[in-house]
Amino acid sequence: MTTKTLTPADLAMFTGSEQFYRHSINRKVVYTEGAQHVAEAGGAYWLLDEIALIQPHDSRVAAAEFQVWKLTVRPDRTATLVCEDGNDNVVFSKEIPYTDFPLDAITLCSRTTRSTCRASIDVALPAPAMPARALNRLRQMRMCPPLIRQRRTGSCRLR
Repeated sequence: MTTKTLTPADLAMFTGSEQFYRHSINRKVVYTEGAQHVAEAGGAYWLLDEIALIQPHDSRVAAAEFQVWKLTVRPDRTATLVCEDGNDNVVFSKEIPYTDFPLDAITLCSRTTRSTCRASIDVALPAPAMPARALNRLRQMRMCPPLIRQRRTGSCRLR
């Protein structure tokens, strides 16, 4: 068993990306170095899978142009993964029976632009350090630093 080395300070260095990784199952989802780092250092490829795989199968998630994904890990190592629409309305929730994710919480946000077939899911600061005001500001500015990008149709191009 390898030791998970992800820390909140690690996430601060990921504010953009020059390299993208394609999700192995949902080929329309690609993600950048920050998400790759969370998956690799935090042993959380399963978290990327949860977010990528629900996109085409849950109409409420797919309809949310701005998605805020929050993983909260309890002391007994159970967790809750919640997707909100950016206005604090829960559109998806899933209980995780066990996780060894090293942080108590992490927040990722997604901004979908259907007209340009693009979405981005961003590794934000751990949930306690990311105030709702900051998430609302990102939503109002209609931007997120790109850490995962999702293609909705074959005609979309990756940046």
